[in-house]
Formats: sequence, structure tokens, C-alpha cells
Amino acid sequence: MQRVLDYVEDHLDSELDLAALSAVAAFSKFHFHRQFSAIFGLSVHRYVQLARLRRASQALAWDRDASVTDIAMDAGYDAPDAFARAFRQRLAQSPSAFRKSPDWSSWLAAFGPLDNAKDKIMQIIFEKNDVAVLTVPDTPVALLAHRGDRAKLRESSERLRTWSAAAGLAPETGRPNFMVFRSEREPDVPEDYSVDLCIGTDRAIAAADAPVTAGVIPGGRCAVLRYPGNSNNLEPAALYLYRDWLPQSGEEARDFPIYARRALVPVPNMQAHEVVVELYLPLK
Repeated sequence: MQRVLDYVEDHLDSELDLAALSAVAAFSKFHFHRQFSAIFGLSVHRYVQLARLRRASQALAWDRDASVTDIAMDAGYDAPDAFARAFRQRLAQSPSAFRKSPDWSSWLAAFGPLDNAKDKIMQIIFEKNDVAVLTVPDTPVALLAHRGDRAKLRESSERLRTWSAAAGLAPETGRPNFMVFRSEREPDVPEDYSVDLCIGTDRAIAAADAPVTAGVIPGGRCAVLRYPGNSNNLEPAALYLYRDWLPQSGEEARDFPIYARRALVPVPNMQAHEVVVELYLPLK
């Protein structure tokens, strides 16, 4: 099943029918679809459709040069109207409406089953040697504070992306970006969710740049854990650092939140597993 999920992500432009995927799994095609549904809670067809629609939604939001027709064809649809119907069914927006003003709350709900499926079999076992204690310098950043329901995080991400492109800090410049987690991933009250979205830069940030402000991620000693899995959910790595590594290390956490550093900013058609993510736990 792990091979199947990896194959789907790497071959979204190929024929992904039952025969092809059951062969990847080395299962009989007569049983494969039942096993897949039993493990992941959704059919093979729906999983493939969601994977293609997610890639299409990323292209709509971020690749302004691609036409809706081209995106529809890349998603495996023979006609734009069939693509539009499927897109509207899953995201409650037409492709053109999503491109103009994405509803990221609906996006998160629509594609949650993909991440849930991966999380069921991509359980990563961390060990003490996976953690390195490093001393890092102060890092000046452009910061956008997201406060409120995590379902609206994409809207904040899009605002920062738009600002960074206008400021000449687009992803292709290779600048690292950070997420400073000031609350748990799913607080009891959704509105208590709190995270700072940051891009590394020492350029001056003016009042006119609001809601983006200047900030600094303080340097010092940190426990660093590279996360090789689905970077949409870093909670397993954070739990390992806090629950397992820290009590056994003899170290003490510093008064600054845990944060993630991404070596690459995700771009259209880049999969989560292609983005190198490191989790930093500040130490005294």
C-alpha cells in the first residue's frame, strides 16, 4: 500500500486504473480495491481523483500562466466542463472562482482524506540519533501572524505568498521559510490556533507592508529533527521531541516556541515529500 501511494503521487499523468495499481501492490485486482478501501476509508478511484484535483487546485492558485483547459487536461479530464463539475462537487467552487478567490477552508476539508490516508501507514519511528543539537544564528524574517481557525491558514499563506512575490522574495530565490507554532495543532477552541508564517530576509519592512511585519527568530542552541514524511502534519515529530527525546536528553527547553524550517517553499506540482522540513526545539 505504501508503494501504491508513492506510485500515485509520482504518476498522476499516467493511467492509474485498478489493474495498474493492483500490480504495483502485488495484489489480485479482485481483492485490491476492497483492501485499499478497508485500510484508507476511501476507494482507489476517489483517492486518485482527489490527488489529481489537489494538484489542479495548486496550479489554479499559483500558476497564473496555465489556462483552466490545460489544467483540466493535466488532471485527466477530456473536457473543461467535466473538470468543472468534479471540482465544484469537491470544493464547492468553480475552477475560475477558486483561481480568483480560493476558499481554503473548503480546500482543507476536501483534501483532508488524502493526508488521513497517508498518516495511516506512514508512521515514522524516530530515534535519538535522528536529533542533532545545533547552535543557530539570529534569523531576521518577514512575518505574517495567523491567528484563528487552522482551516483559514491557506488564506494567510496566500497573502504572504502574494506579498513575497511583489517584494522580490518569491520561492525561486531559494530563501528559507519558517512556521513558528505558538499553539497546538488542534486546540480545543479552533480560534485559539496561532502560528507565525515567516520568510527569511533582512530587507526593511515598512508600515505599508502590513499585515507583514519585521521579526527575528532568535538564535541559540536547538534540537533539530529532520522530518522525511508528510510535512502537512508535523505533530508526530513534535511529540517525539517533547515526549521522548527531551526528558531523556538532560536538556531544558528555552522560552521560544518550536518551529519548522523549510528548505524549499512548495511550488505548483511539488509534492509534500519533496520539501525538506526541519523541526527546531529551542534549548537553554
